[in-house]
Amino acid sequence: MISKYFRKYQWSNIAAMIKNNGRDPKICTSDFRDRLVVISGATSGIGYHTARKFASHGARLLCINRNEQKSEALKAEIEKDFGVSCNYIIADLSNLNDMYNTAEKLGKITAPIDVLIHNAGIYLTRRELTPEGFEKVFAVHHLSSFIINILLSNKLKSQGRARIILVNSEGHRFAAWGLRSDDLNWEKRRYSGLKSYGSAKLAQLLSMLLLAEYFRPWGVTINALHPGAVRSETGRENGAVYRWIKEHIYNKILRPTEISAESIYYLGVSDEVNGVSGKFFNLTTEEEPAPPALDKEAAYELWARCVEMTGVKDIISKS
Repeated sequence: MISKYFRKYQWSNIAAMIKNNGRDPKICTSDFRDRLVVISGATSGIGYHTARKFASHGARLLCINRNEQKSEALKAEIEKDFGVSCNYIIADLSNLNDMYNTAEKLGKITAPIDVLIHNAGIYLTRRELTPEGFEKVFAVHHLSSFIINILLSNKLKSQGRARIILVNSEGHRFAAWGLRSDDLNWEKRRYSGLKSYGSAKLAQLLSMLLLAEYFRPWGVTINALHPGAVRSETGRENGAVYRWIKEHIYNKILRPTEISAESIYYLGVSDEVNGVSGKFFNLTTEEEPAPPALDKEAAYELWARCVEMTGVKDIISKS
């Protein structure tokens, strides 16, 4: 795997990433009144600020969250502050049944889904499995968006427009030598929090390559972004020591979460990205991802493996 990608790495790309990490996002001031935005993981962190950003411009929200009490509080806050509707679906996106049920509920919505934001995520320092036996980080970050995108594909195509946004990460570079499609559940290797996270984010980018081509004739776009090194709630599952380090060290050097919301709003609304699809952005600056994220052969291999794992209908077959 190392030999496959080693020569494709360029120092100029790494330098661009470092430079882009210090940039501020472009700002979109356009309204989005009465447009429907679906966002997962909206009760805290990046998702919370993104929900408020879209609502402040008049969008109607449908949030996919795990916690009903927090969802009710968010609904009350959004509707009070901005006078727009904020509804929610309760789902645990590490659970295969919930992934399917969520997609089914979204598919029954008669109104067009204008922007679909896959934001839900976790970071674990120890390997955990879902009820179906999937590695949990991979399930939440990749399999949930994979299934929902596929099951909503007919609805999105019929609309004639939609933007799908993957809240991805520069962390995909932690999977520097590509995916192990024969070991997506980390049964054959020593588990690493950084590497599992990187693999899940790399998987998102590989599936994006294929979905961008698939959706192109219907005016549906899909893009991914690194939301900046910002303060978020990710990692709460990792115990008291990790939470202390995050609160007292990491959060003191991280940037405000609002820059993520500005970036996601820009990618979801701005006319400047009309028709742009299959791209990776560092905030709002287009950037070349790591070489493994551009490997279409690996993308097809991963796609087939995920279809097999989840039982979802295969809408893409290698020609």
